[in-house]
Amino acid sequence: MEKTVAFYTLGCKLNYSETSSLEREFVSGGYSVVPPTENAGIYVINTCSVTEHSDKKCRNIIRRLQRINPDAIIAVTGCYAQLKSEEILKMEGVDLVLGAHYKGRLFAEVSALAGKTSGRSFSCAVNDIRSFFPAYSSGERTRSFLKVQDGCDYYCTYCTVPLARGHSRNIPIAQIIAQAEEIASLGIKEVVLTGVNTGDFGKTTGESFLDLLRALDEVEGIERYRISSIEPNLLTTEIIDWIASGTKFLPHFHIPLQSGCDSVLKSMHRHYDTAFFAEKIAYIRSRMEHVFFGIDVIVGFPGETDEDFQKTYYFLSEVIKPAFIHVFPYSVRNHTIAAKMDCQIPEPVKEKRVKALEELCDRLHREFVDSCTGITEKVLFESTLKGGKMFGYTGNYIRIERPYDSKLVGSIVEVTL
Repeated sequence: MEKTVAFYTLGCKLNYSETSSLEREFVSGGYSVVPPTENAGIYVINTCSVTEHSDKKCRNIIRRLQRINPDAIIAVTGCYAQLKSEEILKMEGVDLVLGAHYKGRLFAEVSALAGKTSGRSFSCAVNDIRSFFPAYSSGERTRSFLKVQDGCDYYCTYCTVPLARGHSRNIPIAQIIAQAEEIASLGIKEVVLTGVNTGDFGKTTGESFLDLLRALDEVEGIERYRISSIEPNLLTTEIIDWIASGTKFLPHFHIPLQSGCDSVLKSMHRHYDTAFFAEKIAYIRSRMEHVFFGIDVIVGFPGETDEDFQKTYYFLSEVIKPAFIHVFPYSVRNHTIAAKMDCQIPEPVKEKRVKALEELCDRLHREFVDSCTGITEKVLFESTLKGGKMFGYTGNYIRIERPYDSKLVGSIVEVTL
């Protein structure tokens, strides 16, 4: 009988890179990968726990998969599994729960299950910095997410990620370069560097993030790199100057702001203020043209007044003017400082603020795209076919569509916007 496995991934690009590595391990072990909507012998759910919505979505997925095949082995891993393993084990149909630090054991543990057994949960030593699961995605023909770092030492007051992922750590540059060379051998042209706190690379090995970027820039076959997310205090002037000097790294930066109000940033225990953030954005723009900035913002943080929110709105709309805003309503997370704070914001107020920033995002994105009209950009076209069209992204992350041409899939083409 054919051995089948299906994967369902929630959350960040880091999770997607890890799921892809798990898939390759199962394929090497003789399994066929099928979509999670189909009947499979094994279901693996790689979870997120950034918000309560993420937790709820995972629980719904477990129930759905259990209905598709009540006899399947269901294995749950990732951040939600790390933080609330006992809660997950109580759900009908769950056979195995492995926390974020035990993904490397998942194939062996699932293979050891001959059939339905009582649920088991492995304790997760989140402070063990030796635990690192190397990963990169390989499902797309054009782009790969390469994990370069894991964990975080910042402990922002709203965040459970350090509890789920542990301390900041990494593998040596030489190992990451070997993975990048594997990616290049697959014909993939673009690599996105991902991690929990990507710019904090080097804590384990004594190397620096800039050392890593320079080494990756030399890998033959990879033509473009993006940094998926980096803290503003870790995006140094030296790194910016090096990227601007003529490298494979693109003018596309995803930078978490979280609030445009200094008192809220202080309450969040962020490592900068708005003046620092604005200076960083201005400096990058002084060194590179037509830069795409994607900015993370949390609204409705405990104690955020209407005036505080208006400061955030003004900072985004008039000061830094990003190309995109990733808006998140604050979600109470157990075992965080913010969960115990007074002045929790009502959900309707959060929803109103989310809507305001989403409308602002639409306007700012249109303005950014319009500002690039007439310039020539290189576009990497993807294999997606929809309505007779194919799609691709410029170096500064503008989405381009054109009539489908299979010969262009995976090709980098110059286009006048």
